[in-house]
Amino acid sequence: MVPRCQVQVLCFVKRAEIAGIHSETISVPREIKALHLWNEIETRHPELADIRNQVIFAVRQEYVKLGDQLLQLQSGDEIVIIPPISRG
Repeated sequence: MVPRCQVQVLCFVKRAEIAGIHSETISVPREIKALHLWNEIETRHPELADIRNQVIFAVRQEYVKLGDQLLQLQSGDEIVIIPPISRG
């Protein structure tokens, strides 16, 4: 069995409106690729699918793009969904 941990997912502004949440605690594998973490979140909130290519995470206050980066998570970590930054 893959060890899991409880992490806090925080959504900002429009993302929270789309998902209908501002924060929630979820159980995920301790070692997970960033894209797989997004898939776990998207499974809970399918309405976020259309913004997949526009967001990044902040994990322990470090930016992480949605890709193959392996994340080493611990219970209590905060995963922040960062909305796209407007340029203009």
